[in-house]
Amino acid sequence: MTKQARQTTPFDVMVLGAGMVGVSTAIHLHRLGLDVALVDWKHPGGEASFGNAGIVQRNGFTPHAVPTNPQQLLGIFLKQSSAVSYDLATLVRLFPWLRRYHLASSGSSVEHYAKTVAPLRALVVQEHLDLARSTIADRFYRMGGWLHVYRSTGSFKESEIERYYARVFGVDYKELASGDVNKLEPGLKLPDLNAVHWTESCSVSNPGAVVDAFWRGYVQEGGAYFRGDARKLQNQRGSWSLECERGSITARNAVIALGSWSMDVLSKLGETYPLAVKRGYHMHFQPQAGVSLSRPVVDVENGFAMTPTDKGIRLTTGVELAERDAPPNPNVIKLARRRAEELFPLGRALQDEPWLGSRPCLPDSLPIVGASPKNKGLWFNFGHAHDGFTFGPVTGRILAELISNRTPVVDPSGFSPTRFAV
Repeated sequence: MTKQARQTTPFDVMVLGAGMVGVSTAIHLHRLGLDVALVDWKHPGGEASFGNAGIVQRNGFTPHAVPTNPQQLLGIFLKQSSAVSYDLATLVRLFPWLRRYHLASSGSSVEHYAKTVAPLRALVVQEHLDLARSTIADRFYRMGGWLHVYRSTGSFKESEIERYYARVFGVDYKELASGDVNKLEPGLKLPDLNAVHWTESCSVSNPGAVVDAFWRGYVQEGGAYFRGDARKLQNQRGSWSLECERGSITARNAVIALGSWSMDVLSKLGETYPLAVKRGYHMHFQPQAGVSLSRPVVDVENGFAMTPTDKGIRLTTGVELAERDAPPNPNVIKLARRRAEELFPLGRALQDEPWLGSRPCLPDSLPIVGASPKNKGLWFNFGHAHDGFTFGPVTGRILAELISNRTPVVDPSGFSPTRFAV
């Protein structure tokens, strides 16, 4: 190691975590004139930002609710559900959290969630496209929306609340009967499907490549990047410091954008937030010649999504309630594949083993974006649950504007860490 590499380099802000959320935050901070160091222990976009379904959701005004239908619950209990699977010990540990989650995703709480996320939803597509065009990532983006399919009339009727809020907030969609579904996506096999085409959303053909392109654009614009372990973050004399591979860095401000690993750092700093993990898997498949999808398709009842990507059809699973670092459960992807094959001929698997990642989720399904109430100069941008890829560019902009003392593009009060103050 050279003498220069061992020197301590000062910055205005260090951003810990280089997923979609962290990279977007670093870009916005740098473009606002701050000297920024982006830090991660691996290549940017290697975790949940890599493994998601690649959808930028203009819709999504209701949180993912805890199943209450007796038939659904029986399927989950018997481990025959592809929407929700569980490890019993983890389920028991998470029971108090799940109770809070259930209360926050039902009844009058749904309206609060809808009103809070609506300003974010209004901006997500444009914020993505703005970053994509400036970092040459726009080649991965495609318009055309995504498709929610329902195998039963009952589940379609249950989803009316999502369409209600879409109408309230002016989001376009189209309800499709079974014949119209196959006109839009001829590759789908089941003849009797109801569906909703969310036309204002967009998707990408390679989520990991998008984050990589954003990061490369940030570096080309002069942003600094370091390999380092965020768990070594220290607060010394009002400044944050971290030992990285190429030497130490210091900054007056530190941003925690570590997703499911955020509490690994925050718990050591006396910060307490009810962050839980929902695990998910994906695999890629090569469909038969002449059969494909033109947009992401979600089987709402069975919890999986199928997305056309540069590497074939990506099958992403529902929720697994298990410890973040526990070994993979091969039955999750097997069950999702079996359900998906009823809907679409996936064809040959292109991976020997599924990818596994973790979604960081708070009980109200909203992210934490703002300043720590306990540690001066510490800022948060984590807990995006199923929406990290979608919300990353806009919450990154909001936090950058807060740190630089500008008026945020969206009122951030609904995402304040103080809502969990005890």
